[in-house]
Amino acid sequence: MATPKKKASSNTIAQNKKARHDYFIEDTYEAGLALEGWEVKSLRAGKAQLVDSYVFLKNGEAFLIGVVITPLLTASTHINPDARRTRKLLLHRYELDKLIGAVERKGYTLLALSLYWKNGRVKVQLGLGKGKKQHDKRATEKDRDWARQKQRIMSRG
Repeated sequence: MATPKKKASSNTIAQNKKARHDYFIEDTYEAGLALEGWEVKSLRAGKAQLVDSYVFLKNGEAFLIGVVITPLLTASTHINPDARRTRKLLLHRYELDKLIGAVERKGYTLLALSLYWKNGRVKVQLGLGKGKKQHDKRATEKDRDWARQKQRIMSRG
């Protein structure tokens, strides 16, 4: 049985804050990322953006689309870096099967929540979520404001 992986460590490269605003994240997974050398160098410099990124499942494989990894100016001259190329995700077969079932049959969306370092390798935290409606977003914001107000009241009193 697939178990959700732990949260991202403090070695975070980039986060997708918009994903938690637009979706109810019900489950998270950790995946490896197939990268080229220049991409790893750019990630070490922190040049990545996850806004508007999502996971595409095709032929039993998972691909990350929409992640922007800006190439460094010192990148090698004999390659042609593509900042928005589609990158393959590295997952176990049982995890892939579970995700394919959730996305195709249950109508979930698979999103990249964060990029981070783990044991010298780049990992992606994936979130399995359902889209929020406008009234859900307002309710979430209202709850957040109320929690903030309660903290203020408690700290004064």
